[in-house]
Amino acid sequence: MSEKLAPIPIILDCDPGHDDAIAILLAVQSPRIDLRAVTTTFGNCSIEDATRNALRILTLAGATNIPVARGAAGSLAGLSELGNYVHGPSGLDGPEMPEPGFRLSEKSAVELMHLVLESSDRPVTIVATGPITNVATLIQNHPEAVAKVAEIVFMGGSTERGNHTPTAEFNTYADPEALDIVITSGIPIRMVGLNLTHQALATPEVVARMQAMRHSIGRICGEWMGFFGSSYHAVWNFDSPPVHDPCTIAALIKPELITWQECFLAVETKGEWTRGTTVVDLHKRYRKSPNASVAMKLDTAGYWDLVLGAMDELGRRQ
Repeated sequence: MSEKLAPIPIILDCDPGHDDAIAILLAVQSPRIDLRAVTTTFGNCSIEDATRNALRILTLAGATNIPVARGAAGSLAGLSELGNYVHGPSGLDGPEMPEPGFRLSEKSAVELMHLVLESSDRPVTIVATGPITNVATLIQNHPEAVAKVAEIVFMGGSTERGNHTPTAEFNTYADPEALDIVITSGIPIRMVGLNLTHQALATPEVVARMQAMRHSIGRICGEWMGFFGSSYHAVWNFDSPPVHDPCTIAALIKPELITWQECFLAVETKGEWTRGTTVVDLHKRYRKSPNASVAMKLDTAGYWDLVLGAMDELGRRQ
């Protein structure tokens, strides 16, 4: 296989989470992705539940060869903001799931990240779909590893309004200090924010395509969307839930699905009302050089064809 077509080595740092779960399934199935490790963080639920959920999702996917390591239980500031009000007490409420079919790594998330980077013969992409605490800790504790990171693609922030607060998206609110470390690290950054992921709605038609699949993965994903959708309707009055996190994986598999804009990016760490808000300078008002690529427009039909196709292929293989 040529270098151009070689699978992209990634570490997926996540807080599963219904949308994280689908991101994991997409990463496992895609021949364009070489999933080297899954690391967990607090966020959608406690670190204990997030870690158990990651093990269960990989067991469901038949991918018990992928190492999983437990990470941060709270932010760099020692806080532990949780999104259970969206994802339920377990972080993955809804259908019955298999119990973990393999053991957690004895290494911490940061130790496993460092090992993957140091042992790789190519730069590794870090995909972060929860609070970005583990990645910031890696940068602080192992600055030499920065050279081995190809880029960081994170789900978080927005060019517009927030969700956890009126101005801040949940992941960026949960640990803005960590995001500031990542943004200022010099590593290439891509931000997939709410302005993009709110285009990735699991409409009734999308859920019907999941339910029509004749295997457990389709059924379970359809039931996940039922729980997730009811939460989004109750909290934000959405008719259909936005499936945020797989957008990060889709950006790697099929780059043409997303339109990007280069711009200056910062995060507010001190505002009384705006903590965690991402400052995205789309119009060069600060006259600062761009330091991030920001996702702007999604090919929604192409996105769902990719995600649902992967889901169906994975289910049929089992």
